[in-house]
Amino acid sequence: MQEEKYKREAQKLKEEVLWLVAEIENPLAKLELIDSINKMSLSHLFDKEIMVFLQNMEFAKKLKVSGLEMDLYSTALYFRIFRQYGYNVTQDVFLSYMDEMGEQIEVDANMDPKTMMQLFEASHLGLRDENMLDEARIFCTKNLKISCNNIIPMEMPLHWKVEWYNTRKQISKQENEKEERVSNLKLLQLAKLNFNMVQAEHQKDLVDILRWWRNLGLIENVSFSRDRIVESFLWSVGVAFEPQHSNFRNWLTKAITFIIVIDDVYDIYGTLQDLQQFTNAVVRWDPKEVEELPSCMQISFRKLYDTTNDVALEIEQQKGWKFPVSTYLQKVWAEFCKALLVEAKWDSKGYTPTFSEYLDNGWKSSGGTVLSLHVLLGLAQDFSQVDNFLENEQDLIYYSSLIIRLGNDLGTSTAELERGDVSSCILCYMRKENVKEDVARKHIEEMVIETWKKMNKHYFENSSPLIKYIMNIARVTHFIYQNGDGFGVQDRETRQQILSSLVQSLPLN
Repeated sequence: MQEEKYKREAQKLKEEVLWLVAEIENPLAKLELIDSINKMSLSHLFDKEIMVFLQNMEFAKKLKVSGLEMDLYSTALYFRIFRQYGYNVTQDVFLSYMDEMGEQIEVDANMDPKTMMQLFEASHLGLRDENMLDEARIFCTKNLKISCNNIIPMEMPLHWKVEWYNTRKQISKQENEKEERVSNLKLLQLAKLNFNMVQAEHQKDLVDILRWWRNLGLIENVSFSRDRIVESFLWSVGVAFEPQHSNFRNWLTKAITFIIVIDDVYDIYGTLQDLQQFTNAVVRWDPKEVEELPSCMQISFRKLYDTTNDVALEIEQQKGWKFPVSTYLQKVWAEFCKALLVEAKWDSKGYTPTFSEYLDNGWKSSGGTVLSLHVLLGLAQDFSQVDNFLENEQDLIYYSSLIIRLGNDLGTSTAELERGDVSSCILCYMRKENVKEDVARKHIEEMVIETWKKMNKHYFENSSPLIKYIMNIARVTHFIYQNGDGFGVQDRETRQQILSSLVQSLPLN
């Protein structure tokens, strides 16, 4: 009954917001409202209305009658929102703000902080060779750090953040701003109600996955491995939080838990000979291949085998597909294990790979291909979408997987260096260029920025709705590893995010 009451109230609030928005004539005010809708994770409720407004505004802008007074703040907001929705807006919209030399956007340290932050956010939706945006990003990053006195950590751009993880903070921020416009107050009410309703769905999903995990009985037999079932579920929420994706979250969480367990089998437990045999079993997808292995490795493989086949069958039945989903899943698990075996061989020989060797293998050992395939199979409406994506968007899967590898190493490299571990892009680059850790770290951070530019290009040039969710894998990675190893250490930010996203509801007025 309570659930139905909330649904009716949410629908009423949505209709009131739409009516109030229709009364807003100022294009800048509407853009700011769309920005608020996105930040408070309400865009899935207003998708059609937002697209109609942006289409009308773009048409009006071409006719020079949009009524939008374009200062640097509004230009940056316009650029960011339109690119976010896939419009081909070029960096030339900033030409009128160039300095006298015509080399970069004219900015100074005394710029209004609101404008500087908007320019900082816009610059992260840039592409390769968009030098104006590069210069703006470097300037704004430097001066925003100074304005924080380097005491408050510089936040990631919104474009790299997980939308759902950021929702609660944005609702609180909107509440504290005490915006008096009725449309904003109604939107805030809707956001809080929607947050609690979506969170309630996530809690139901979590109960189901915890029951599965207990019944699986795996962790009792692999005591050396990390038990990160709740963190794995949080990751799946970050990829697709919308209520209708409950089954997908179940499937992805199962995949993530096995990525962690198998990674620990290769990193911590198995001998090289055992790992070779385990890899053969996954490649051949044959339980008989593990009969001579230690019992914990046998159990790990058999649980992976059974769970993967169960997930494949569920996907086929729920979507009505006649294609062998298990064949696709088995292939990515095999590639993942083969990459882990390469790293195990390096470790056994005390061999430090070259930087390119490490990355050529590391994007595969990151687990990104396993995650990406579960995204495609779990969220595609038709199997042709999966095939088309695998045929035309393999680069995007590579970039997202590379972000996992680079982000993981940036978050864990210092501890690994202290332990003497060799498998880290930081260490490989240090040895390659004969530089110190801080220089190597800076280089890897620049690689992350360049990789995002390549992902942006895919996002702007392709209409597949699946692209956003592949990019969300990279966004969750940033959260997990932004302050260290969010999987290896269970306290700090990850624990707080679990509480705020999955446990603590928002008080309703």
